Amino acid sequence: MIKDLKPRLYQETILATCAVKNTLVVLPTGMGKSIVFVMLAAQRLSNYPNSKIMILAPTKPLCEQHVKTFKQFLDVPEDQIVLFTGEVKPEERARLFKKTQIIVSTPQGLENDVISNRISFQDVSLLVFDECHRAVKEYAYSWLAKHYVKHAKYPRILGLTASPGSDTEKIKEVCDNLNVEAIEIRTEKDPDVKPYIQEVETEFVEVELSEEFKKIRKYLQDFLADRAKRIDEFGAIPGRKVNTISKKELLGIMSELHGEVARGEKSFEILKSISVLAEIMKMHHAMELLESQGMNALNKYFEKLISDSEKTKTKATKNLVADLHFRSANILVKNLIEEGIEHPKLARLVSLIELLDSGEKAIIFNNFRDNAAKIVEELNKIKNVEAKLFVGQAKKSGTGLSQKKQIEMLQEFREGKFNVIVMTSVGEEGLDIPKVDQVIFFEPVPSAIRHIQRKGRTGRLEKGKVIVLVTKGTRDEAYRWSAFHKEKKMYTNLKNLKDKIILKEEKEQTKLEEFEKELVIYADHREKAGKTIKELIDKGIKVELKQLEVADYILGEEIGVELKTVPDFVDSLIDGRLLEQIKDLKYNFKKPLLIIEGEEDLYSMRKVHPNSIRGMLITIAISFGIPILNSRNFKETTELLVSIAKREQKEKGYFSPNPTKRGISLKEQQEYFISSLPSVGLKLAKELLEKFGSPKNIVNASEEELQKVSKIGEKKAAKIKKVFENS
Repeated sequence: MIKDLKPRLYQETILATCAVKNTLVVLPTGMGKSIVFVMLAAQRLSNYPNSKIMILAPTKPLCEQHVKTFKQFLDVPEDQIVLFTGEVKPEERARLFKKTQIIVSTPQGLENDVISNRISFQDVSLLVFDECHRAVKEYAYSWLAKHYVKHAKYPRILGLTASPGSDTEKIKEVCDNLNVEAIEIRTEKDPDVKPYIQEVETEFVEVELSEEFKKIRKYLQDFLADRAKRIDEFGAIPGRKVNTISKKELLGIMSELHGEVARGEKSFEILKSISVLAEIMKMHHAMELLESQGMNALNKYFEKLISDSEKTKTKATKNLVADLHFRSANILVKNLIEEGIEHPKLARLVSLIELLDSGEKAIIFNNFRDNAAKIVEELNKIKNVEAKLFVGQAKKSGTGLSQKKQIEMLQEFREGKFNVIVMTSVGEEGLDIPKVDQVIFFEPVPSAIRHIQRKGRTGRLEKGKVIVLVTKGTRDEAYRWSAFHKEKKMYTNLKNLKDKIILKEEKEQTKLEEFEKELVIYADHREKAGKTIKELIDKGIKVELKQLEVADYILGEEIGVELKTVPDFVDSLIDGRLLEQIKDLKYNFKKPLLIIEGEEDLYSMRKVHPNSIRGMLITIAISFGIPILNSRNFKETTELLVSIAKREQKEKGYFSPNPTKRGISLKEQQEYFISSLPSVGLKLAKELLEKFGSPKNIVNASEEELQKVSKIGEKKAAKIKKVFENS
């Protein structure tokens, strides 16, 4: 089935492992990872002619590349290769899946299709995860791999990456999540790879911050020192000097403190520490822009902070903007903008691009869109240089690119229609650009994954050059060495893991009782993003996604469940949604149920008085007669739903959802109708009906008559009459 392809020796060696085991393949960028999956796809289709092949990639441009690769090297009809993205309607994806053999898809859309039962993994004999280092935490790869192994008749998984990360635990997590049984790793130094490696020269170009920049930095440093002193005085984080630790550690401390607040610890010291830490985080970002980016990016960030301070009630932003150190730094920034003074890196970058020969191409990586846009503007002033900006889809400062535009721009760059492309991080991952003479990092990156991805854009077919711009005496130097050590550590950890990896034992799937196989739970389609739906599916429960007008889950003819996390319960209390949802639940189901999920302290969420929360809980349980159950997490929620559904459906038989079934009795329907009026709850609705006898009499009552009912004043009576009388 292979055409126009002569595999390299190391690719064939790797294939031999992939053919018999779920394999993680780590290959340098440009060394033909895609050839491995094409050969493995051919082998699986040869062994299982009626099966399907699926390859997942995180972005549409990457998916487009894989479609082209299959069409180029695999001898199957082109109409048997299909691309799934969010732009293809779910119904069309379901139709195409049935009639095609090779499916290339982004993971999020596929996850939705699997959850919605539009697509089954049963006949998929190979599932490929490209850029598989993403298979951590809640990324869609993790759940899809788990579900695939459970349901495919002939499962085989292939994970592909140039860099799975330097942390051993993260690499293990990727392996566990993808059910990896073997690791195949090659580096430029391996004897079977060496003959194919093009020489890549790496040069670190150092620049010195100007005195003007150093003056601004001094104000930012003084600000940070002042805030660090305040944190020490509060004593909420003893023994940790916040002005000497990294952004990652600061985020960890913030998370710890927010956790304490969620558990009910709201001391002055903790709340003030959180606010001051927020100021420190913002100023850390400003320092990074100053040291590694320049005036344009820093000025825009300062302007945003000032604008936010005028709109927000958040004290951290207001206090920061009012601080003398900030105001002084801001004035100096404005002065340098007026004088046209920029970061010395920009001038050095311009001089490097001026040296490009005719026909040579360069990629420039820059972390920040605002600065990347400034770089494009400056480079386009150079004779014989045409630069374009390649960024993600999200619109920001008018620089967003649709996926269609991204694909078109990359094709134009390959064809040499312009010679310099400036990319943010969206361009780091997996894009196939065969001939690039230079890759320039505007700043070093501390991540081994990102460093390897950036570097791999050159030296594919011919020798190339990587240039990293480094500002002396700044975080740039720390990031440079961080990436170096992490990359070295990554290869060491991978080789150790390869030698010690414990093969996953085939676990016999838990056989469900016959009844549980037929158990069905109806869920609102908006719940599919949550973990509960996936957990239900993993337990073998048939989940039907519907657009439910009432309730999040329907477990039986009479049982509707509203599920709230602790934060959402409080949020919906504040914005008024909760009472309406509870009313609907009460008057649509004989057995309504509320589940509150989470371990946070309900009374510490937002700035809501505890009596308001108690009052709502009492209203739900007493006035509406709706039971309230608590669960610690999504797993407990799942167990509750399954247990209730099992009991209900075993006793009453199977059912179809009827989420708009109205009240059980005429009296309840009347109460529901009146309780929906402005500022009228169930208790007041009962009093109104007791006073006036019927809804008709309430409608016809004057404002004065309405005011004779307790808790209805002049304003409330006017609101009620307005509903009946205004068009």
